[in-house]
Amino acid sequence: MSVICLAGGSVVVKLAAAITLSWMHSVEKVQWEEDWRAHPAGIAIVESRVKGSGAGMEPPQGAKLKDGVYSYRPHWAPVKEVVLRRSGATADWNICQNGTCKPMSELIPADTDPVKLLLCE
Repeated sequence: MSVICLAGGSVVVKLAAAITLSWMHSVEKVQWEEDWRAHPAGIAIVESRVKGSGAGMEPPQGAKLKDGVYSYRPHWAPVKEVVLRRSGATADWNICQNGTCKPMSELIPADTDPVKLLLCE
């Protein structure tokens, strides 16, 4: 079974076949989450969630609002990699797998930029 890796600099960390990537929106200061799954063609986003709406966070048509959180299923083809940038001006990304979440800095050094999500070799 394929799994997702987190790669930055010379560090590669094997994650799970399914992860949640979360972060705090830099302007609106609300949580954003995306569920990613390993797929034969790369990695695929299967669901996104955002609490509220605002600058650059408009939920797409068809998004469902429940308890203040919009959720939707993007219809995008799997991608080879997702590039995660770290500006230092915002909180770090969080990686959640198997029910546990950690700041990405616990997996890849905080000064590493960029970091990529991709299928493990």
